[in-house]
Formats: sequence, C-alpha cells, structure tokens
Amino acid sequence: MSTRYSRQELFQPIGTEGQKRLLASKVVIIGAGALGTASAEMLVRAGVGSVIIADRDYIEWSNLQRQQLYTEQDVQDRLPKAVAAESRLKLVNSEVKVKGLVMDVTAQNIDELIYDASIVIDAADNFEVRMIVNDAAIKHHVPFLYGACVASYGVSFTVIPGETPCLHCLLEHLPAQGMTCDTAGIIGPAVQQVASYQVADALKYLTGHQVTPILRSFDLWTNERADIRSVLSLKKEQCPSCGLHTYPFLSYDRQAKADVLCGRNTVQIRNAAQTPPPLNEVALRLKAAGMDVLENPYLLSCQKGEFKLVLFKDGRALIHGTSDIAKARTIYHQWIG
Repeated sequence: MSTRYSRQELFQPIGTEGQKRLLASKVVIIGAGALGTASAEMLVRAGVGSVIIADRDYIEWSNLQRQQLYTEQDVQDRLPKAVAAESRLKLVNSEVKVKGLVMDVTAQNIDELIYDASIVIDAADNFEVRMIVNDAAIKHHVPFLYGACVASYGVSFTVIPGETPCLHCLLEHLPAQGMTCDTAGIIGPAVQQVASYQVADALKYLTGHQVTPILRSFDLWTNERADIRSVLSLKKEQCPSCGLHTYPFLSYDRQAKADVLCGRNTVQIRNAAQTPPPLNEVALRLKAAGMDVLENPYLLSCQKGEFKLVLFKDGRALIHGTSDIAKARTIYHQWIG
C-alpha cells in the first residue's frame, strides 16, 4: 500500500483494511454540478477504486462559483461537465478509474448505469431524476445517498434498501421542491456541507460500518438545523417503491414527456406530476429571480437570453430557442423546479 492514503489509514475506523475496501468499490454519481463535483473529488482523493459521473449539461460561467472541478477555460471551450470532470479527476488521482458519461439519466438507461455499483450518490439537478434513481437503487439493492441544496439550505439522507425508508416514503417530509439555484441562488458552503454528509456516509458504508439513518436539514445562513432520527418509523409498508416493489418512477407514464415541435425550434415538455405547480407560485419565484414575467389565467411566459419559456395551467411547457431536448429539460428544471 502506498503512503498516498497514510493519513486516512491512520484514522482507526478506516485503517488499512478499510482502504482496501475503498479501492475495491465502485461509486456512481448522478450529476456533475456542485454536489457532484464536490463529492467526486473527495471520493477520488480518498482512493475509491472506480468513480463514474453522469451528467447531460455543459459548463457555464455561473457554474464556476461553486462547481469546484471546472475552470474558465472549460467554459470557453463549452466542455460537457462529465468530460471536464473526468479529465480533472484523473489528474487528481491516476490510481482511480474515472469515467465521465455525457448522458441524460432516464428510466430507460438507469438500470445499466447502476446495477453493479457499490453506492449511488445523488447530485441531480431535479426531482424527477432523483425519484428514478431512488427506484432503480431499491430494485438493485444499491444504497442511494440523497442530497440537495439551494440558497443556504441543504438536506441529506442515505437510503439503505431493505432497512431504511426510501425517498418515496419521505416525500411528505422533504422541503418543497419549487426553489432552484436559478431562482433562489446558492452559496458554496451549503454545497460543501451536503457533500460532506454524503461522502462521510459513503466512506462509512464502503468500509463496512453501520450508517445511522438520519434525515438531516440545515440552513447555514440562519444557523438552524433539524435532524429526524426516528426516521425508521417513516418507512411505509405500502410504499410503491420499497414496500410493494412496483417501482412507479421507472414507468414511462411517470416521466415528463418531451417532444420537438416541427419547424419551430421549440421543445414541448409535459409535466408528469399529478398536480402541476400553480402558475401564481411559479410567477412569484421567477419575478423574485429578476425575470420579466407575463401572465394571464391560462399561462405565463418569461425570457432569459435566447430562451423563452411558456408554462400552461396544466403543467405543459414550451421552451423556445432550442430543439435540443436535453437542453430544454435543463432549462425547465432550472426555472420551474
């Protein structure tokens, strides 16, 4: 064993045997944004044997404030996040097998992505993908480390299939999913706090230690925090995901549908939620983010740069200015949540 990990091996709960376990592990990270880059760098430096990071987006100037693997040159080159992350992480630790995948994670490809993973870390930028990954992780008995942050707020929870509640069980106990970094902003310390919780639980699990199930939430700006430690009581026997094992979010019917409108440079996205977000609430968030919003009883519209979004009362949205479905989905989740 090289001296590279000597300080980590001196930490008694890990030691040399724990380090060997890490080197034999495979971690899949869903998302190469703020949480994904923070978690990936810590795990690669810790000597996890294989790290796969999947993301559909490219690097923009607004990412550099908190997404720690990227540089100004990456923005100028318009590199996909997964490509730039792989390149940087290989420079950090050449002993780790790192693979960046430029892909839109869906119910159709998630099984192949995670079936043989040791753990899956959630760094997704939208709740639809989180629920897909949650169901797939339960299906393949792979621990799923949920995490999210916006503004100065963060939340984390580790799902251990067969032991803890899953994300589906906890839906009513999670914060409202309406806020996004594009509408409410975000500060770097909130990212690092969530990533630290996720990676700490990853290291515990991968080195053979018990992970205590705690639903953690905090606000670094107001110095508030809340830990739900009786979380096992929230596990639902009739949960469609971890109780009945019907995996509803792996069904095509539960996914937001997207279609390119012929000749219009526009993508239509149909929200899969049973109750679409109220137009007035969306309008207030967008206005608070400094966007000009036009609204009537039937729809609202707003524009930012080259892209225009029109949201209808039934949850259907038109993204004008692109025929790229992946890009349209990104805009939709950034603006609508």
